[in-house]
Amino acid sequence: MKQYFQTGRGRTLLLTAAAMAATLACAPAWSINLSQAYQAALEQDSSIRAVRAATEARQERVPQARSQLMPNVSLSASRNRNELENTAPNFLGEAATTNSSYGSGNTTLTVRQPLFRKYQFADYQQAQAQVDDANAVLERELQNLAVRVSGAYFEALQANEQLTLVLSQKTAYTAQLDAARKRFAGGAGTRTDIDEAQAALDLNVAHELEAQQNIAFTRRQLQMMIGQPVDRLSLVDPAKMPLTNPTPERVEEWIERAEANSPEIQSLKAQLESAGFEVDKARAGHYPTVDAIAQWSRSESENVTNVNSSYTNRSMGVQLTIPIYSGGYVSSTIRQTLAEQERASQALEAMRRDIDIRVHREFRGVTEGVLKVRALEQAVRSTEQVALSNRRSFEAGSRTLTDTLHAEQQRVAAQRDLAQARLIYLISRVRLHALSGGTKSQAIDEINGWLKD
Repeated sequence: MKQYFQTGRGRTLLLTAAAMAATLACAPAWSINLSQAYQAALEQDSSIRAVRAATEARQERVPQARSQLMPNVSLSASRNRNELENTAPNFLGEAATTNSSYGSGNTTLTVRQPLFRKYQFADYQQAQAQVDDANAVLERELQNLAVRVSGAYFEALQANEQLTLVLSQKTAYTAQLDAARKRFAGGAGTRTDIDEAQAALDLNVAHELEAQQNIAFTRRQLQMMIGQPVDRLSLVDPAKMPLTNPTPERVEEWIERAEANSPEIQSLKAQLESAGFEVDKARAGHYPTVDAIAQWSRSESENVTNVNSSYTNRSMGVQLTIPIYSGGYVSSTIRQTLAEQERASQALEAMRRDIDIRVHREFRGVTEGVLKVRALEQAVRSTEQVALSNRRSFEAGSRTLTDTLHAEQQRVAAQRDLAQARLIYLISRVRLHALSGGTKSQAIDEINGWLKD
């Protein structure tokens, strides 16, 4: 081996390995907290960027609809070269053909101002409702982004916590295996103790691999949202995290907030309003239209009998158009739009009921989460004491290794449940805030203050 590394190829491999190690050591470590992740997602998340573009496109409906109520000015101009061949009897009664050519032209300026167009009026009002819907959809997606980023961030934290627990369990199992071997060597233990400790340690190694894979997956999921690599996450600091019920403390008040401010409900209200204007547009098929028209035109040599003559015409008036019969199309369209309006109304009512259920669930997730976290904190303290007592009793010979391993499993399970309960409590606060239509970053910034610096 020594001779191999003294060769040129061996030295090359050593230099390459050293360069790779130096590169990894110098690679930047990306650390991020919850607020930073949310702000990055606002800029990088493709779903949000798509909704923003859709909102900008929908906002153009208002000027487009308004333009149909504004004066319409058009100018048309034409210049022609006319070649005329005329065959007619001459003074002898014989057919004679003459050829002539002349230029002609026409210029027309028309101004049309709608005075009464029920369809265009309803379309303008509908466009405003559709913009309100688009803005509400954007707000909803921004609220959902806060929930999605928080969920991905907390899942990554939970994966980190799981690996930490597995590693602490691995340390405990390794110590127990060493103790079992020493007791067996001293004649006080059994081979079974060694086998049980070894089996627990081997299973722990498998759990460690699973935890590492989960960390890679959850971080990748977060990276896709924020558009940058993540090497380290700010962890939850239990000392900073207050276990308090939501304010206000009555779920009915949260439901009232949600019904008044929820972006999902605001969107469906705008859709229902838009459906009402769609009915007005359909009914407009039975209404007349009235336009004011002003026109100026100038023509030169407009026909063969007026060659080399010009005319200027100025006119102003009102045009009335009355629909009489369209084969039942308008009546059918009205029935169709009324059905669509009913669908929108029922969708809004269904959303109200769904919001009610979700607010109840997340409100209980916070209030019951407070009790559950406190109970599990006490359970962790108890299981840690049980695990410590069992280790000492095993060393004294009054407890078996099976008792010690079982106590260690209980300790880790309690710590895992506590970590999960804390994260559920946090995400429930974010979801409750989002459902009620609160300020997008308020819950994020609040929870970010509970992380370790």
